[in-house]
Amino acid sequence: MTALSRRRFLRDAGLGAGALTVPWLPAWAQPVSAGIATPLPTVAGDTIALRVAHQMMMIDGKPSHAIGLNGTVPGPLIRLREGQTVRIAVTNDLDEETSIHWHGLLLPFQMDGVPGISFPGIPARSTLTYEFPLIQAGTYWYHSHSGLQEQMGHYGPIVVDPKGIDPVASNREHVIVLSDHSPLHPHVIFKKLKQQGGYFNYQKQTLAGLLAGRDQPLADRTMWGGMRMDPADVSDVTGSTYTYLVNGHGPADNWTALFQPGERLRLRIVNASAMTNFNVRIPGLKLTIVQADGMNVRPVTVDEFQIAVAETYDVIVEPVAAEAYTIVAEAWDRSGMARATLAPRVGMVAAVPALRTRPLATMTDMGMGSMAGMDHGPMAGMDHAAPAADACPPEHAKMGHCTPAAAASAQAGHDMAGMSHSMRDFAIAPTLPKTPTVQTISPMPMDRTGEPPQGLVGTGHKVLVYRDLIALDRNPDPRAPSRQMQIHLTGNMERYMWAFDGVKLNEVKAPIPFRLGERVRVTLVNDTMMAHPIHLHGHFFELVTGHGDHSPRKHTINVAPGGTATFDLTADAVGDWAFHCHMLYHMHAGMMQVVSVRPDPVAGAPA
Repeated sequence: MTALSRRRFLRDAGLGAGALTVPWLPAWAQPVSAGIATPLPTVAGDTIALRVAHQMMMIDGKPSHAIGLNGTVPGPLIRLREGQTVRIAVTNDLDEETSIHWHGLLLPFQMDGVPGISFPGIPARSTLTYEFPLIQAGTYWYHSHSGLQEQMGHYGPIVVDPKGIDPVASNREHVIVLSDHSPLHPHVIFKKLKQQGGYFNYQKQTLAGLLAGRDQPLADRTMWGGMRMDPADVSDVTGSTYTYLVNGHGPADNWTALFQPGERLRLRIVNASAMTNFNVRIPGLKLTIVQADGMNVRPVTVDEFQIAVAETYDVIVEPVAAEAYTIVAEAWDRSGMARATLAPRVGMVAAVPALRTRPLATMTDMGMGSMAGMDHGPMAGMDHAAPAADACPPEHAKMGHCTPAAAASAQAGHDMAGMSHSMRDFAIAPTLPKTPTVQTISPMPMDRTGEPPQGLVGTGHKVLVYRDLIALDRNPDPRAPSRQMQIHLTGNMERYMWAFDGVKLNEVKAPIPFRLGERVRVTLVNDTMMAHPIHLHGHFFELVTGHGDHSPRKHTINVAPGGTATFDLTADAVGDWAFHCHMLYHMHAGMMQVVSVRPDPVAGAPA
């Protein structure tokens, strides 16, 4: 087939009522259907029924096995209002236990939905009713916390409307649930990761690439090879097995969100994927971030943002022209994309950009971030790059979490000659156990919340960074922390083991204790070369990013490879709460703990 006839074939196929599959093209580039504009099914009211069951779903015209809720993947949109009390009866039609965790909602710990921590789970062929008050507004989601069911489609969105006037004005809104789906059973995926951590990475560096001058030069490849590290290993599970979905539809299905020119649209975007961070953009439109993890923020306008697993962002767009726009959600490793269309009518299609060059890990991702000059050349002059002096905000320096840029630069120059570059120096973190679970220790981790996420440096346009987020309202607890703690994110990619402080969940002897009402500063240190979206149940925390009593409040923070992230937490919810990486297979492999919040013992009473 000639290039001309191939283009005509793709054009004609795209105009048809249904999509024709082109075997030599990846999913994101398939000719699309005329569009699917059906909104997510919605349930509302004080009493709601959900049924969990096996089902088949159609993705880009192909059937695939799934676990759904009320017969759909994602499950129905649950629409609630702040101030109401809701009862949700969940019937389990599976032959195994299930559960639902209400991600981001503040509720009694018995209703949190984590088997073995907050309740026993929902047995097969039984019904359990959750009941809790809604004390907040915003965009959230729900998902299974049993085994690997979430990967199979057991998730759905939640919108809680405010009881008063919504500070975010819009003419129309769309809920957009991003996810990843594989025809492989999730236990097969996990088995392959245990056998070979890089099994799904089909984007490794090659000899042909070296000869063509692509990727790393020979000296760098030799150095990384000597350390047995693969800079192309950005994502554990990739587009080699995943199809990336928008509201349960593949790229060729062309899910379409409708608008009228001149409308102010609110897009409520949820990342319900198991293992994929997405880079989101709409070519031709600016994106104004107005909410993060359900909490209102001062509007910040960007061209692109990364949404990590389990995060939510509300975005305002204002299309003026009567034309179609492509909603691009590119997988962070550039192995595929979720794709949809924003258009005045069904059937309109905009150009879909090609996948960009996949990122490679750098020395900064290895935890050598204080050696500032090595990796950050592409950031110079970019409007999204933080000033060098801002790499260490005053509150971090004061508590010893980092060194101001000028001092760090001088120190780096002084120490370079004699510095040890060991990637497993326990003198740096003497509290970590010397076990295979701790494969690497970041030699010089630094706060990276002012940097664009991995792979988005040097894009030529404005990319959201965490330090751009400023809370719309004053934080409810502006007290200074009374104590601080540090938690290391550790792992072994070759054996596919992941943990907090080198201790997997099945090895944990005691929960992380907090006193009710205390204020604690927590610093997460990522000793691995993989980003980790860390989620704390039952609480919101304030990111320490230099915004004082208007620090952004979140329930999930993506900690960059070789980086640190710090938050202040008010332990205001009694109970036992899950604390874990939201990369599903990382959690399944052990990166999970329990946070226990208890009142101070009464004098004379047993602790």
